[in-house]
Amino acid sequence: MPTIACVAQTNDVLGEVPRWHPVERALYWIDAFKPAVHRLDPATGTLASFTPPEKLGSFAPCAGGGLLIAGRNGLARYDPAGGRLERIADPEAGGAVNILNDGRCDARGRFWVGSMSKTMERASGRLYRLTRGRLDAVDDNIWVSNGVCFSPDDKKMYFADSHVRTIFVYDFDLTAGTLGARRVFATMDGPGVPDGSSVDAEGFMWNAAFDVGCLIRYAPDGRIDRTVALPVSRPTACAFGGPDLATLYVTTARFRLPPEKLKAEPYAGSLLALDVGVRGLPEPMYEE
Repeated sequence: MPTIACVAQTNDVLGEVPRWHPVERALYWIDAFKPAVHRLDPATGTLASFTPPEKLGSFAPCAGGGLLIAGRNGLARYDPAGGRLERIADPEAGGAVNILNDGRCDARGRFWVGSMSKTMERASGRLYRLTRGRLDAVDDNIWVSNGVCFSPDDKKMYFADSHVRTIFVYDFDLTAGTLGARRVFATMDGPGVPDGSSVDAEGFMWNAAFDVGCLIRYAPDGRIDRTVALPVSRPTACAFGGPDLATLYVTTARFRLPPEKLKAEPYAGSLLALDVGVRGLPEPMYEE
């Protein structure tokens, strides 16, 4: 079993979407509830935290600097250090029914982000594509969007709907930025739900299994290749980082954990890091 280290004790209510910044060589992640944006420089151990203008579902580093954020009031360009905010689009009308959740850029710099129902009365969520400021809806009938990631050859896009405990896959055309039909990649039986994901350089997909305290590595054909137990019950997402992309970072949550569980899980709400013996893929940036 790999050695697991706590590299940032941020006490996040709902730590989410770790992303390695390829230019700054730092790891960013969020607390979706406080809200907060965190930045860790692994080389120096320096941790900085910023308060965004609203709760966020996800973000991506921008090629021109700053972050593209998906928040309660839509998509915007945000400078964490300076606080500057430039609104781009609000596809869900201020989050009256849906809120934006997990998202990621493809290799051409488009940002793919899903929404989720606030009331869970129906599958009202959608999947969006933001291309240099132009927003398009590309899929619907989604409950809780999560786990956007791409295969190394950019021919597949993975996407989880946590409510139905299913990870889906689309055929993906990188040049056109289009998706084929959604089909089932893997399902989770029993307790726990699939949350955030990342793909490694060998084409295997790592998923944070929320409520069951582990990471699951799926082979490209959907079979379970490996399970890595974690010292927390609610991992939320994972991403490869470090100068050689050999460190797997895992965000975690304290969300609605009873006092006895919190006492038993001192790392809940922290950022974890482990070496799983495989490297990740470079994190694409949003191109404006």
